Amino acid sequence: MEKQQDLINFERIAKAIAFLQDNFKAQPSLAEIAAHVHMSPDHFQRLFQEWAGTSPKKFLQYTSIQHAKQLLAGQQKNLFHASFETGLSSTSRLHDLFIQIEGMTPAEYKQGGRQLTIRYAYHASRFGNVLIASTDKGVCYVAFEDEANGVCETLFNSYPNATFVLENSPYQKAVLAFFNRDWSNLQAVKLHLRGTPFQLHVWAALLKIPAGQLASYRQVAEEIGNPSASRAVGTAIGSNPIAYLIPCHRVIQTSGLLGGYRWGLHRKTAIIAWESALKTAQQ
Repeated sequence: MEKQQDLINFERIAKAIAFLQDNFKAQPSLAEIAAHVHMSPDHFQRLFQEWAGTSPKKFLQYTSIQHAKQLLAGQQKNLFHASFETGLSSTSRLHDLFIQIEGMTPAEYKQGGRQLTIRYAYHASRFGNVLIASTDKGVCYVAFEDEANGVCETLFNSYPNATFVLENSPYQKAVLAFFNRDWSNLQAVKLHLRGTPFQLHVWAALLKIPAGQLASYRQVAEEIGNPSASRAVGTAIGSNPIAYLIPCHRVIQTSGLLGGYRWGLHRKTAIIAWESALKTAQQ
């Protein structure tokens, strides 16, 4: 029930974010934003606080280009090599410590998943419906669903020769825990991914970007030792099959613009701002 309510709240907040991005020059009031999502100002303020952990006004600051530029400038040299001083539940160590990538064998890669059994199911999450799929070795696919994208069809096309079973798995439960505000009891998640060596290298680099921080495509290229490969890095990031856990949402343009996101720009905006709010609350 709580997850379903989070989903309903996210849909309203995403609609509010879209409204603000379209009308930011007019600086709409709380009452105007609330009216756009068909809520009273008091109800909207309360719902927003419950979902985001901060006020609408503060949340909007986290969605601005200025905020993004500050994060990029402040992490220019030590983003990927920070000395983490806090405990294992810290957002700054989240992905680096709790997620491991295992590439599929050449045979598994070439055979399109033949002899693989993939279990998949839909779940409600803080950022919308999400499809999670796993093999016996780990999670192979996480994607947000909306009316515009066929996430299930994409999964089937990625593994045309695999056997698919519509059912839950322990891996899916572990993934869902990452969408909570409390990360003190996370379980390690292993990813079993189909990707080229270059893609796997890029995805592994993304795991080092702390929650509440951002990196540019150029910074990621420099991190993998190929500073001239920003375009290729962008393509690899766009091919990321694991939404949120491999945090491609934390990579933006050097200008501070968010750039693209295969699961929707409004969702990317909401995730970045939510992580910033969560980091601020933990400081």
